Amino acid sequence: MSEPLTPAQLESVEKTLARGTWAITAGAVLFSVLTVTPLVERVTPDQWAWTAPILPLVVDAAVVIVVRLDATVARLGGDSGPWPAVLRWMTGLMTLLLNIGDSALKGDLVGVAVHSVAPLLLIVTAEAGLAYRRAIGRAQERIERSRAAEQAEREQREREKREHAEQSAREHAEQLERERAEREAAERAAEREHAARMERERLDREAEMRREQREYEERVRREDQQRADALRREQQEQAERSQRERQALAPAPAVVDAASKQAAMNTPSAAVNGSVNEPDVFTKMPEAEARSYIRSFREGQRSVRQLAEDTGWSVGWVSARLQEVRDSARERESVEVVV
Repeated sequence: MSEPLTPAQLESVEKTLARGTWAITAGAVLFSVLTVTPLVERVTPDQWAWTAPILPLVVDAAVVIVVRLDATVARLGGDSGPWPAVLRWMTGLMTLLLNIGDSALKGDLVGVAVHSVAPLLLIVTAEAGLAYRRAIGRAQERIERSRAAEQAEREQREREKREHAEQSAREHAEQLERERAEREAAERAAEREHAARMERERLDREAEMRREQREYEERVRREDQQRADALRREQQEQAERSQRERQALAPAPAVVDAASKQAAMNTPSAAVNGSVNEPDVFTKMPEAEARSYIRSFREGQRSVRQLAEDTGWSVGWVSARLQEVRDSARERESVEVVV
């Protein structure tokens, strides 16, 4: 199938048809005036001979009107009814009869044939031009409908393509938004996990520090206990040694009585000498050693009186030191709970 003509090509075809039609019409009108005028002059009085060209001009004017209006109506795609066809055929026949009238009256068949060429050509050109214009109009209408349908289809495709692009853009934006939300959720989860891990590590460090602190305190307590035990053993050994020395140096009872009597008789210097030579008795511990000794025992391990006898300090002083040890232990426990 050949490609349809463009509007410019159809316009060029219509212009060619119009030019040809008007050229034929002009030639036929001119030929009609020149042919019909002598015939009209012979049948017109001499004083009115100057009016001979009017008749062919009137007939030709009707022909021009028919050709022009038919072209306009055909271009508009309308139908003007039967009267334009009557006028077209009547003017064509009148032109034909006027052109061949002179030759027919003379019996010149050749003249009749020659003079009938222009009118017949004008009649056929008018009918063919009208048919051509109607066909061109229908073709233009069909082409315009086809182009309108193609334009609508192209616009539909472009609209669908644009909608598809917009849909793709929305889907891409939604995908990016989902990815961003998932990425942010993953980052928040990672941050929470990191914070939880840091918190666990902090708690582990604090627990380790508390464990090390307890171990250190336990080690210090054991060392203090060991030192206190060693000091206590040393003091006990010293006390036992002093007791044995006193027992070894103490005289028998009879000797004691004699010695006492002899002492009463002796001078005071003898008593002084006896006191000087008497061995040292057990005295109380220094305060620092007594405190360390008391702390070396756990609560309830030894009674207050036993500790007082071991250290040489009073029961009230030992009780006060034990109370200080208990208060210090409670404060240390409360600090560990807070940490």
